[in-house]
Amino acid sequence: MASRSIFITLFGIVMLSLATAALSATLSASYYNKVCPGALPAIKRVVEAAVKQERRMGASLLRLHFHDCFVNGCDASILLDQTSIIDSEKNAFPNVNSARGFEVIDKIKAEVDKACGRPLVSCADILTVAARDSVVALGGPTWEVPLGRRDSTTASRATANSDIPSPFMDLPALINTFQKQGLNVKDLVALSGAHTLGFAKCQLFKNRIYNETTINAKFARQRQTTCPRTGGDLNLAPLDQTAAAFDTKYFNNLVSKKGLLHSDQALFLGGQTDGLVKSYSTNLASFSNDFANSMIKMGNIKPLTGKNGQVRLNCRRVN
Repeated sequence: MASRSIFITLFGIVMLSLATAALSATLSASYYNKVCPGALPAIKRVVEAAVKQERRMGASLLRLHFHDCFVNGCDASILLDQTSIIDSEKNAFPNVNSARGFEVIDKIKAEVDKACGRPLVSCADILTVAARDSVVALGGPTWEVPLGRRDSTTASRATANSDIPSPFMDLPALINTFQKQGLNVKDLVALSGAHTLGFAKCQLFKNRIYNETTINAKFARQRQTTCPRTGGDLNLAPLDQTAAAFDTKYFNNLVSKKGLLHSDQALFLGGQTDGLVKSYSTNLASFSNDFANSMIKMGNIKPLTGKNGQVRLNCRRVN
């Protein structure tokens, strides 16, 4: 009887310690190691399958994480659907008819909950890990992701419109936008290197290829073939010529005045970021290392931890 009492007491202590760990106020790469060791492998499996089916999805999942973190922190607010009390960030200009991959996040959530036996992993952590796994799946670097974020119960379309960097920004505006998030000039250039992956719509670079002078003329004519002066706004063009491979082509393009977006080329126009762009264009290892470090830094923007926020049962709506 006494041994059973001791067992129950020890079991209670273990469960209390796990519960306490699950409400930690700080992020940790080992956050789920004891409570759900199958969580990260489950995320990786779904991401790899999604990227294998459509290479572009890797860039889309990475972009979701960016657009989440720049709006009141990395709290999965971008995943919330429109309701009578939620002004969905999905309807903000940078995201509407543009942000994608939500169904992959739904699938990850289902698989992770199954692996853990209950809803234990936040949607915010899922977004963060999925971004890392997407980069790895496309040949980029890996890094340890600090975990333990919780999910927001609100969203802000207005903040998404004001705080997510615009493809039309000049360098001073870009620097200010990143500084507002606690990110410096090196972070700006390294994270802009995410544009080594993915595509952009014609409407976002039309003015550049027809009206700007800081662009390679042959490159402009090439882009004009699929982005006419009138119409074709939704036609896609690769952000660099190897849009499904993590490499230095994006920075090579900037040095050659072949940046697709105005905000891309702004990083190499005689300003303070020229040196970093030139360095990354010839040094993949340096770019990869700085990108990984800046991704960790970005993932730490104002996370909800401890008893703040919630772990959503469905990433698209609050509990």
